[in-house]
Amino acid sequence: MNQASNFNLREEIKEYWSMRAATFDEQPGHEIFSESERSAWHALFERHFGKGNGRKALDLASGTGVISHLMHDLGFDVTGMDWSEAMLEKARAKSGQRGSNITFLLGDAENTLEADNSYDVIVTRHLVWTLVDPAAAFAEWFRVLKPGGKLLVVDGDFVSPTWATKLNKAMAGFLETLGLRKPAVPVAHMQTHRDILARVHFSNGARADDVKAMLAQTGFDPIAVDVDLKQIHSAQKKHISFAKGLERGAQHRYAICAQKPASS
Repeated sequence: MNQASNFNLREEIKEYWSMRAATFDEQPGHEIFSESERSAWHALFERHFGKGNGRKALDLASGTGVISHLMHDLGFDVTGMDWSEAMLEKARAKSGQRGSNITFLLGDAENTLEADNSYDVIVTRHLVWTLVDPAAAFAEWFRVLKPGGKLLVVDGDFVSPTWATKLNKAMAGFLETLGLRKPAVPVAHMQTHRDILARVHFSNGARADDVKAMLAQTGFDPIAVDVDLKQIHSAQKKHISFAKGLERGAQHRYAICAQKPASS
C-alpha cells in the first residue's frame, strides 16, 4: 500500500515541476540574474569540489540546467538529470545557445540507473527537501559516486515559518485583498505545492542536522555543513522585493558536503 502511495506522490511531483517549467527561469533563486551571483555560486562549488579539470559531475534534478552550466564553467564534464521532459527541453535549448557540451538525461534522482562508481561529484540544489524516500536516494548517490567522490547538497528548511515568513504572508495577503498585488505563483499551483509538501519525507522541513545524520547512516564520511551562503543570498536579494529578501535571509539554508570514503 505504501509503495502505491509513494508512486502516486512521485508522479504528482513530476507533473507539478513539469507544469512549473514554463516560468521556472523567471524567478530569482532559480536562474542566475547577475555576475555577482554567478561568481558566488562558483566560489561555493570550488570551495568544496575544487576545479573541474574534466572530472565527471552529475547534477540531479537539474531542471533548466542552471547548476549544470555553473559546474560546466568550472571545467567539469557535466551530466544533468531530471524527470521532467519540459524542464529538459529548456535545458537543452539553453545548452545549445551557449555552445556547452552538457549531457541532459531523462531520469529519476532516486533511481538514476547510472553505473556504480561512475561520477567524481554529485550536486543537488533544492531537491532533498522534496524527496519521497531520502534514505534510498542517498544510498543511490553513494553507489554511483566513485570512491573518494563528493556529494554537495544545497538545500534548506523552506517549511518552518519564521518571523519574516509570517510578516511577508500577512503583507502579501493584505495587498492582494486590496487588489494592489497579484500572487507570485498561481493559486492552483500553490495549493498543489502544499498538498505535495504535506506528504514528502521532510514535510516539517529539511534541517541540516537531520540530513547530515541520514547521510552518515548511508556511509558518507566526512560530512561538513556549510552555512556561509551570504554572498549568494546578497546577490539574489537585489532582484527580489525587500520583504522576500527578509524572508530568505531568515530561513535555515545550507550546503552539505559529504564524501564517499576512498576505501568504498
